[in-house]
Amino acid sequence: MTDKLIVGIADMKIARTNGMLITYALGSCIGICLYDPNIKLGGLLHIMLPLNLETGRKNVLKYADTGLSEMVARMEAKGAKKARMVAKIAGGANMFEVKGGSAMGNIGQRNIESVHMQLKKHGIRLLKEDVGGTVARTLLFDVATGGACIRCYGKPELII
Repeated sequence: MTDKLIVGIADMKIARTNGMLITYALGSCIGICLYDPNIKLGGLLHIMLPLNLETGRKNVLKYADTGLSEMVARMEAKGAKKARMVAKIAGGANMFEVKGGSAMGNIGQRNIESVHMQLKKHGIRLLKEDVGGTVARTLLFDVATGGACIRCYGKPELII
């Protein structure tokens, strides 16, 4: 039986060898799967916002920039090598219509751009993604294989 670990909003879990990491309610938020295939170490991070710009913010996992850096550091502490890590991401939907079509209102797109930039900054290769659109997603990440599955209401499962 595979252990199921639920990753909440602004949360992260790491598992080695086996386990299913699951996060729900990826609307404008993004789920980031990092995986070191050599040691079968995987992590799933659920970020809400692109950048941690406000002083006094305590939860670094809430933001793409500080959350991804924290996950990389924790995985490296468990033996992962950044050079071997690969990523898969899902989410970043445009969940809220803003009057005037302001780009500032599309937090999902801003999250996508920030996650792409942070992965590049860390030198982590993005293998696959399912981002954008207007529907919320559930992301399941199998640490044994490095495979990820996306579930959306009314759509067939998507393997990334």
